[in-house]
Amino acid sequence: MLSHSLDHGVLVITVHEDPGVGGRATLLTRISDLVRACRPAPVVIVLDEPAARSAVVSVVLRVHQLCSLLGTLMSVAAHSAPVRRALEADADAGGTRLVVHARADTAVAAAYAAVA
Repeated sequence: MLSHSLDHGVLVITVHEDPGVGGRATLLTRISDLVRACRPAPVVIVLDEPAARSAVVSVVLRVHQLCSLLGTLMSVAAHSAPVRRALEADADAGGTRLVVHARADTAVAAAYAAVA
């Protein structure tokens, strides 16, 4: 369902597949645990094409709220333009702005530069 790595001090979480509505809670827990464990590292969530569905988008938005509360920088990389637009439109404007990139390498480089 997901994998993670540290790239130049940035926690990169890649969601490989859509867990469906039933797997949303598990995915949210796994990502939230990783964010807390690697804190204060910035976070980049990469959505592989099969994962770019509404259940994953809602999880990413919940993780964004968590990161805002923790003061952790978070961004997302998604190849799908409709998914990027959905993330940008539905992100909570009351917290830290969610930055959405089209490419993972750009997202990681920007996160690294922001905290360097």
